[in-house]
Amino acid sequence: MRTPERLSELPGRGRVRWRDSAPMFAILACLSGAAWPPLVLTLPIWPPANWRLGPEMDWRLIVLAVGLAATPIGLYLVARERDRRGRPTGRLGIVWRFLLYGGAGAAALQIGATVIVTVMGWFEAGGVAQAAGASETTILIYGVGGLPIAILVGVSYALWAGLCCAFIAFEPQPEVRDRLGLMGEQA
Repeated sequence: MRTPERLSELPGRGRVRWRDSAPMFAILACLSGAAWPPLVLTLPIWPPANWRLGPEMDWRLIVLAVGLAATPIGLYLVARERDRRGRPTGRLGIVWRFLLYGGAGAAALQIGATVIVTVMGWFEAGGVAQAAGASETTILIYGVGGLPIAILVGVSYALWAGLCCAFIAFEPQPEVRDRLGLMGEQA
């Protein structure tokens, strides 16, 4: 087995750039990134019982709506980081950024939902002891039990979105040849 002479020869490490018609490909990447296969495939098989907004809405529709909002935000954060620092330069870096943003975003959303449901429980409680019991139960169910599941779903969704964005919105950057001999070997 041949070892790569340069690190950029490893899969996903080659330099990439935005495609020439970047807005069209970025929109296509965001739409395909939001269409996470487990959601898209299960919606026709098991149609949602309730399509209306509210607490009774099917969780798959909520996750799909979050994906439709989070994928362009993730692509924007990658573009902003590329403008500021020049990184990530390869597809692997783009996917890693999406994994980081997806895991952190899912954790933040789950913690936010836990806080909201806990505060709602305070207003529905009949007394201080009942409010404390409701808070404990809510934090155990949504915070302790739901947080790892939310992070797993968020990272999985982000992996799909990152792969879609890395391969649809970006193309390999042509290698720059040293025509004048000025680039030389850099230490």
